[in-house]
Amino acid sequence: MTDNTNGPAWPGGITAITLFVEDLDATKRFYREVFGLPVAFEDDASAVFGFGDTLINLLSTTAAHELIEPAPVAAPEAGSRLQLTLTVDDVDAMCAELTARGVTLLNGPMDRPWGIRTASFRDPGGHIWEIAK
Repeated sequence: MTDNTNGPAWPGGITAITLFVEDLDATKRFYREVFGLPVAFEDDASAVFGFGDTLINLLSTTAAHELIEPAPVAAPEAGSRLQLTLTVDDVDAMCAELTARGVTLLNGPMDRPWGIRTASFRDPGGHIWEIAK
């Protein structure tokens, strides 16, 4: 944590990211099958998966309104406003594995001008995931 003499230490690590989804069951199944992760917690409105030290909380859009009101929950058709990146040892091999698991790549694998190799895909909630080396 950063020492801030004008107040509490800020910021710590990101512990959780909540993604709003229209079809919780389909998105939960996608995360189990594509990422090979167990559900760490679930209830009628959410399912949580652990990605290292960060939790990804899939939250039904019907419950999301209560969480962020008065801000609106955007529809997936509004377009992507974020990308989540996972580091992998071999982008090409992971692309082959993702394809074998039924994932359609949006792009890649490709070498980026900033020196990394990447590929991207979308989860059923419309969130963009990138794999990178």
